[in-house]
Amino acid sequence: MSRASLSMAVILLLVASQAHAQGKAGKGIRLWNLTTSTITGFQLSPAGKQQWSANLTLADKDKEVDHDERLRITGIEPGSYDAKVSYSEARQCVVRNIEIKADAVFSIADKDLQDCNK
Repeated sequence: MSRASLSMAVILLLVASQAHAQGKAGKGIRLWNLTTSTITGFQLSPAGKQQWSANLTLADKDKEVDHDERLRITGIEPGSYDAKVSYSEARQCVVRNIEIKADAVFSIADKDLQDCNK
């Protein structure tokens, strides 16, 4: 193999590796709704702070997150959060101490819901 061919192969390998890394990093933070109901409101606050974000479901095309649907979360740094989860039947619950990691999926299930009211 000539030097030119070897150099071209190395360059192609580097470009492919970078594209793969960018594709993987581009997914961002996502909420996976594993509750049995459609989420109509989802707010985050740093754990224990009660400083709630805006309703993050508004970023979804239909403004809600169905069972087994994933929602991209933007404007949130990795860390420990509490969440307010709202449903169409006016029920609202809290999920405490969710560990959110960069470019990862975190899930909410019925067993995670606490302090629910109507």
